[in-house]
Amino acid sequence: MSESSAGKTVSGEDEVVDLCRDLIRIDTSNYGDHSGPGERKAAEWVAEKLAEVGLEPQIFESHKGRASTVARIEGEDPTRPALLIHGHTDVVPANAADWTYDPFAGEIADGCVWGRGAVDMKDMDAMTLAVVRDRMRSGRKPPRDIVLAFLADEEAGGIYGARHLVDKHPGLFEGVTEAIGEVGGFSFTVNENLRLYLVETAQKGMHWMRLTVEGTAGHGSMTNNDNAITELCEAVGRLGRHQWPVRVTKTVRSFLDELSDALGTPLDPDNMDATLAKLGGIAKMVGATLRNSAAPTMLGAGYKVNVIPGQATAHVDGRFLPGYEDEFFADLDRILGPRVKREDVHGDKALETDFDGRLVEAMQGALKAEDPIARAVPYMLSGGTDAKSFDDLGIRCFGFAPLQLPPELDFAGMFHGVDERVPVEGLKFGVRVLDRFIDNA
Repeated sequence: MSESSAGKTVSGEDEVVDLCRDLIRIDTSNYGDHSGPGERKAAEWVAEKLAEVGLEPQIFESHKGRASTVARIEGEDPTRPALLIHGHTDVVPANAADWTYDPFAGEIADGCVWGRGAVDMKDMDAMTLAVVRDRMRSGRKPPRDIVLAFLADEEAGGIYGARHLVDKHPGLFEGVTEAIGEVGGFSFTVNENLRLYLVETAQKGMHWMRLTVEGTAGHGSMTNNDNAITELCEAVGRLGRHQWPVRVTKTVRSFLDELSDALGTPLDPDNMDATLAKLGGIAKMVGATLRNSAAPTMLGAGYKVNVIPGQATAHVDGRFLPGYEDEFFADLDRILGPRVKREDVHGDKALETDFDGRLVEAMQGALKAEDPIARAVPYMLSGGTDAKSFDDLGIRCFGFAPLQLPPELDFAGMFHGVDERVPVEGLKFGVRVLDRFIDNA
């Protein structure tokens, strides 16, 4: 807590909500192309907030409008390895007509801040800024150096954000051995005596692909036994309906063991439907970490209703578990068959680390101090984050963006969903936890 220029006492909790709202109001929609004008505006806004408290942020523009902001905070002990706190400023697009409130207005209603990016992940950006600004104003150094990275382009794979910095400016992360970012640290209320906080220690690998089938073009009125659309649709149908086998990884096994202990009942990995039924709003998020997956997402073919095209294409979002990449590709090719040509669009590795060490202890301690019924547990993220890029520098990455959530909130549904929102009290809780975490990290 410290004095503002106006002489009023200002804390991180005081300003986190406004920081989150202001950042939501900057439309940083990422359409996957080279435009991204809002990312530059957000990078400049973040840099201004950091400079106001005495830091020297740098802006890195990898392509016109695609900008990230990085700053380093000096710690008490410069001999210790540094900690990276990273977040992305870009968001997926939103159609305002579908929303209760304008997705880029940052409205407050029903105890929540509403808007695109409220949980993915301008909430963590705001919490980080609030904590850092408070600590800088009050002169509280962290125990070790902290590198702050507010990144562009995560929603399209991070090529113009984290990947660009890791490849072109690795010196920014000199001495960094550990990192926190999305998606983890959120609560799941088991009962009045226990709240689990899921900390991400693993994430599935990614393989976005284009499928192509070549056929024989012809008139739509003629019989054609080599129709590219028919062949492709049959293959895509097989893929979309395939039941991938359950594979219980180290992280998922640890999560199930913790959950079993918390519920006081054994959980059978061979009967995951019964297990998931006990998880409420996080069932979809956890369920997606039990199997490899391949979801057809786009189809394309033809140019006129009476012309059978010579080619048909589809796009698929494939995800594989740590240690099961080879099995994923073998199953994929078997399901698609020999007629389907498969091309890479974008891919990235799976990650997994152990749930131990001083950083984990700092997470557990900070959560417990602010919520006496808290228990931190490891889990796997079904998607991917910028951690994949930082892992290439040998940085051990965790998902830890702490939020205490009301049990009725469909948190998993907030990601890329309509009416995305984050509880005001959750933001303030996150500020308190992050501040304590930094003291012991």
